[in-house]
Amino acid sequence: MQYLHTMIRVRDLDAALDFFVDKLGLVETRRKDVPKGRFTLVFLATEPGAPEVELTHNWDQDEPYSEGRNFGHLAYRVDDIYATCQRLLDAGVTINRPPRDGHMAFVRSPDGISIELLQEGDSLAPAEPWVSMENSGHW
Repeated sequence: MQYLHTMIRVRDLDAALDFFVDKLGLVETRRKDVPKGRFTLVFLATEPGAPEVELTHNWDQDEPYSEGRNFGHLAYRVDDIYATCQRLLDAGVTINRPPRDGHMAFVRSPDGISIELLQEGDSLAPAEPWVSMENSGHW
């Protein structure tokens, strides 16, 4: 058995791509428009050949999707949790659960999908501003 992808529905494809590609750093590996079904599939990964996130954009979806808590989160390992969170913060992304422990943080996509960021290897030493930063919202 081989893990292939996780699908999430997005209402605004441009906003989702801005978050996942421009801010989080994933790359688009392929895209498929299905005019008859009125949807677009965009596949993203950390690199070509890696497991993917499938963004499904239904062209006629006007209302936001509900936040189904049966979907937990996507998780990505990062080289430097502090640098990653700072880059996201500078790009206007809210850090919902700051990396106070030097190991784990949570952010959310424009469609409310929780993204867990995990420090590769050992936790980094606790550091400001992260140690003092409060949680924001939920994840």
